[in-house]
Amino acid sequence: MSLDMLKQLKGPVVLVGAGKMGGALLDGWLGLGLDPANLVALDPNLPDEVAAALAAKGVAANPAYDTLPAAGVLVLAVKPQVAPAVIASVRALVGPETVVVSIMAGRTIGFLEKALTHRTAIIRTIPNTPAAIGQGITVAVANAAAPQVARDAASALLGAVGPVEWVDNEDLMDVATAVSGSGPAYVFLLAEALAQAGAAAGLPADLADRLARATVSGAGALLAQSGTAPGTLRQNVTSPGGTTAAALAVLMDASTGFGPLLTRAVADATRRSHELAG
Repeated sequence: MSLDMLKQLKGPVVLVGAGKMGGALLDGWLGLGLDPANLVALDPNLPDEVAAALAAKGVAANPAYDTLPAAGVLVLAVKPQVAPAVIASVRALVGPETVVVSIMAGRTIGFLEKALTHRTAIIRTIPNTPAAIGQGITVAVANAAAPQVARDAASALLGAVGPVEWVDNEDLMDVATAVSGSGPAYVFLLAEALAQAGAAAGLPADLADRLARATVSGAGALLAQSGTAPGTLRQNVTSPGGTTAAALAVLMDASTGFGPLLTRAVADATRRSHELAG
């Protein structure tokens, strides 16, 4: 269904920025079965070996702009600080039916409409780094000019690297950034801190690291695959008066525990996201 939707696009899928996230999306599209001849990658910093690998797969890498038709979908996957210059350079690829999908952090729909036009179908999104292994999640919001077909096209493309969640209020994008966009760093910190705590308690550092990594990744897989509520999974591991209960008494302290700490962290990340968006 996703592939059928993408085959109906009137123009190529043009990826602007083939870094880590852009590259993950490109790999996902090829894995989805999208015709490489309908893909274009634009990136002035593309290493020669990456350009050669893309060419070997049939993906056009950095062709002359004046040889390209209007894009069916234009995906902006560049750093937000270079957005004004990049958009100016690719504006000619945006036609009346082009869907513009932005994965640039902090760049609002208002910014994109000003850089393009209010008539352009624009989808602002926030993916996260597990997209690199096809297990990301993306939050998306559309502007008023984006019809359902534009949303469907964005869902099909972004869905190649994980599920897509839609919101109607752009203000929620700051909170989504704080939860899922920044969230992988919180999990990595958990693994890092757990390993350090194990080493401090007497485990060899390399063993503590392996145990922490396997525990965090295994628990995450169980959470994803079981469909059971996180609180229930936690309770299932916790025997009254046991070792887990002793640890959770610290981690679930109403004032100093994990819950209030994460609440503060997400609130600060939300505030900073709003500041960066201007």
